[in-house]
Amino acid sequence: MTEVTTTVGGAGFATTDMVLNIGPQHPATHGVLRLRLTLDGERVVACEPIIGYMHRGVEKLFEVRDYRQIIVLANRHDWLSAFSSELGVALAVEDMLGMEVPERATWIRTLLAELNRVLNHLMFLGSYPLELGAITPIFYAFRERETLQEVMEEVSGGRMHYMFNRVGGLKEDLPAGWLGRADAAVATVRSRLRQIEDLVLGNEIFAARTKGVGVLSPELVHAYGVSGPIARASGVDIDLRRDEPYLAYAELGASLTVPVRQEGDCYARFAVLLEQAKTSLRLADACIARLADLEPGPVNVRLPKILKAPEGSTYVWTENPLGLNGYYLVSRGEKTPWRMKLRTASFNNVAVLPEIVAGCVVADLVAVLGSMFFVVGDIDK
Repeated sequence: MTEVTTTVGGAGFATTDMVLNIGPQHPATHGVLRLRLTLDGERVVACEPIIGYMHRGVEKLFEVRDYRQIIVLANRHDWLSAFSSELGVALAVEDMLGMEVPERATWIRTLLAELNRVLNHLMFLGSYPLELGAITPIFYAFRERETLQEVMEEVSGGRMHYMFNRVGGLKEDLPAGWLGRADAAVATVRSRLRQIEDLVLGNEIFAARTKGVGVLSPELVHAYGVSGPIARASGVDIDLRRDEPYLAYAELGASLTVPVRQEGDCYARFAVLLEQAKTSLRLADACIARLADLEPGPVNVRLPKILKAPEGSTYVWTENPLGLNGYYLVSRGEKTPWRMKLRTASFNNVAVLPEIVAGCVVADLVAVLGSMFFVVGDIDK
């Protein structure tokens, strides 16, 4: 407890700040997080995010698994972006091996990564209004998620942890007729996104709770390494799919638009997330059209029975749904990594939280926290 002196009506009296723990609990679907708040009445004086409640030591576990096995660990730290997370590990190992992946596998990876991005964004588009007291949007969001989950489950066999990437490509080719069903699912979700937009962004209560609240400046974005839709909502125009293309993104320039807003508040972050979902649906359309024109061919590279990466190191980064994910791989020429370090988006995105909630009231803290779009497993790894 810290004593402060406040003057009211000309008379000074001593008050004490209150220390309040929010958590550790499981707020919505984001994971187990604890915030240690110092409050002066209803106003936040300081905020300390306390992490580690979900720590699995995944980076250490990488060191005793071979390059085929680490993928099953990599797709679990951000369970809303499982395909994109396992993809980054596969890309890092392929880079170490100097391996060229078949063209068909590259386009399928791009398509599934964008469908996974929409699934991620739909979760937050539904759960964020729920945290502010609006229950209806999450039912709309889950309806759209289920439409896409059906095609993702059909192609991979998994609903959350797809395990569809392999070093050198993919587990297997697409099922017969799958592209047509995926195309129909994308069209259905696109036609209904407007309902979520009208329901939330057009709601005056939602606007009152989010506009001008939790403003994040571009300077803080750069200082803390914030990335993804949160950074772009603050006017920081960075997207690796456009700026340092990987997979098939270099050929998708016409479909790839990067939504950017300048306000940097909770409302802007939600709006950018919604626009990104629309962009990903356009990219999915382009990938489906390209795959329909491609001749049948292999979707993976034949690997030796024991796969060893050459001695050395590499760093690969991807534009994951929540921001920049980095994969630093060090090999000593063995069948297991000597070191595999993850740079996850959620860690940096939550680290900036104390800077933007200081001075706000407790009710606004909930709005700010939810708008940072994080998964605690992605922080703790």
